[in-house]
Amino acid sequence: MNLIDLFNIQTELLTPTEVVLTMEIKPEHQQPYGVMHGGVSCVLAETAASMGANQNLDTSKQVAVGLDIQTSHLRSMKLGQIQAIAQPIKVGHQIQTWRVKIFHHDQQISESTINLFNQQVN
Repeated sequence: MNLIDLFNIQTELLTPTEVVLTMEIKPEHQQPYGVMHGGVSCVLAETAASMGANQNLDTSKQVAVGLDIQTSHLRSMKLGQIQAIAQPIKVGHQIQTWRVKIFHHDQQISESTINLFNQQVN
């Protein structure tokens, strides 16, 4: 089982210029203190950015892989659906940079910037 299946991440929109993913936050996604673990935001953000970045590539020749992620946690949340909206900042020949905002209803809970490397497939 892969992480997308394990977290039950759903794809709402997938284009080279925008990706929208959703997932339901459940007790197993929480810290011991009862709020969503920040790593969940990072998983969802990198997943969205990677999916979008690969839409800009011929994946028989190249695949986008994460180089780094910077995430700011803006609000905490406990349970419910979150939505990630990813858009490219720059799509280069070797490096792509994507911004991902994650929302719970209309409140933004995090924002990430992800750099991805367009790696050659052997």
